[in-house]
Amino acid sequence: VQLVESGGGLVQAGGSLRLTCVASGLSLDSVAVGWFRQAPGKGREGVATISKSGGDTHYSDSVQGRFTISRDNAKKTIYLEMNNLKPEDTAVYYCAADRTQLWFYRWATDYDYSGQGTQVTVSS
Repeated sequence: VQLVESGGGLVQAGGSLRLTCVASGLSLDSVAVGWFRQAPGKGREGVATISKSGGDTHYSDSVQGRFTISRDNAKKTIYLEMNNLKPEDTAVYYCAADRTQLWFYRWATDYDYSGQGTQVTVSS
């Protein structure tokens, strides 16, 4: 099983990016998925999660209203649409998947599957 993130890059504050996580080796509809991030010198943070069906989403307070998580099970792809980006959003972003549920208080690698991360840098 592999999760491969892409879509990171350098963007100015106020800009947008869309992160993509492509899964292989599993049926995506069998797992809940989420995005997590870690900034240099800062703590790890759960950003967004989405249920297996896509009907239930959760966001951290720091991204609520700016980020949107979605999934396309047929394409085995998870998305994180990030708008109105701020310098404090700078971090390595990881996707994770689990056969049960994801919680913000746990880190990406604590779950069944996680990717290698993609760097997002927001300049002021």
